[in-house]
Amino acid sequence: EGFSLGEPKYDINECKNRDATYAAPLRVNIRLVNNDPENMDIKEQEVFMGDFPLMTDTGTFIINGAERVIVSQLVRSPGVYYNKEIDTMGNRLYDSTVIPNRG
Repeated sequence: EGFSLGEPKYDINECKNRDATYAAPLRVNIRLVNNDPENMDIKEQEVFMGDFPLMTDTGTFIINGAERVIVSQLVRSPGVYYNKEIDTMGNRLYDSTVIPNRG
């Protein structure tokens, strides 16, 4: 396997009480290949990359004791967007949205 994720140092409640981050140590297997024809050599080593934040069962992260939520934002390209829908009575509804370059 190319990596391993260890056990978190503290559980979720302890992280909140200690103002800590709910995270687990991430270790990655690194391979160094020397392609020198005179000295072909391969070295492998497990390297600690850092503590990787873990998501809770409710879909949040605990960062420095505070519960955080990731909110994604879609940025639409500038231009005019047209939309056509059919309402419950079967009527066609048309609308358009203008997204400016600035503002």
